[in-house]
This record gives sequence, C-alpha cells and structure tokens, in this order.
Amino acid sequence: MYVKLCGLRTEADVAVAVDAGADAVGFVFTASARQVDPATAKRLVAAVPPGVLAVGVFAGVPAAEAGDLAVAAGVGAVQLHGDYPREAFAELAGLPVRLVRATALRADTDLRVGAYGEEYLLLDSPVPGSGHRWELDALATRPDGPWLLAGGLDVANVADAVTRAQPWGVDVSSGIESSRGVKDHGLMREFVAAAHLR
Repeated sequence: MYVKLCGLRTEADVAVAVDAGADAVGFVFTASARQVDPATAKRLVAAVPPGVLAVGVFAGVPAAEAGDLAVAAGVGAVQLHGDYPREAFAELAGLPVRLVRATALRADTDLRVGAYGEEYLLLDSPVPGSGHRWELDALATRPDGPWLLAGGLDVANVADAVTRAQPWGVDVSSGIESSRGVKDHGLMREFVAAAHLR
C-alpha cells in the first residue's frame, strides 16, 4: 500500500514521515492552515531522501505558476487539486516532475488514470483538507491504475476504507493532526503502520 502524508510543515514532520515508512510527502503551497512559503518548502524538500516522493500541492493556482514554484522548490511531483482542465496538465508536461490529478468524485469525474496526462489520480472529499469522509459506496467503478484514496482517513478507519475501496494508495492530512495544521508524530507513525497492514 502506497502511503502519502500531506500538509507537512517542519523538518521534524519530514523526518518522522520518512522514518515511519511513508512513500510520499506533500507540501501545500496554497492558502491553508498547512501552507508553507516557497523558501520553507525548498528547505523541507531538501530533507526528503531519494525514494520518497516530495509532492507540491496546488489549488486555485494557475498551472504555469504552480510549475514555476514546484521547480524552484525541487519537488518531484505537482498535485493540481480541484477543477483543473486537461490543458493545465498539458502546460506542465514538459517539466521534470510527475503529475497528480486530485479531484472529488462526481458523476462526470473521469476515473481513467492518465486521462489528463497525470501519473497518479487522487480521489478526495468535496472539501479537501476538511477531514470529512465521502461515501465510498458511491465509487461504483474503481479507477484502473495508480490511484490514491483521500478524505477523512485516520488511524481508526484507514484499514476499513482500504478494504472497501481497494485503492492503490492512501493520502492523509487532517487525520494525522493534533490540531489544524499541526502534525501529531505518533498518529503519523500509527497511520502508516495501519495502512501497511492491508
């Protein structure tokens, strides 16, 4: 099970995520309690070892601007979160980064991994970062390829969510926090362990 811990803001967060066995770590570049400025992001990305994917998370930011920020920070992937069109992903296609399409599940959501040129698809709740679960039973057809389940996951429910949705990976942010924007290092370790049990 591929595990991404998102919304990290300190060197200690990164160290714990890596030590716990996370496959990817996410840094939020847009307005949020978890936002990091470009200089901090660059410093944190430098602490991520090879083999762990550093992901820059962007929402409501023009694709070209997201690409510039991502390259400057040195992340290995760009996650465009929300209603970005195919053209936005096409703008980033020439950059030395992997692409993640993150979206909520709607009736018209294209569940084909790679449909927008992305390498990974992430299905989140309608309000990303809120900690709210979405109804997994609404996922009548599962994506085919590397896709991550997100939205309201925590230590207590990740195993059940994985069993029900059968994702390739999972992504968590609020479910590993002691307060909004502050990571709980114990919960980070417990979440990775719980996800890896599946």
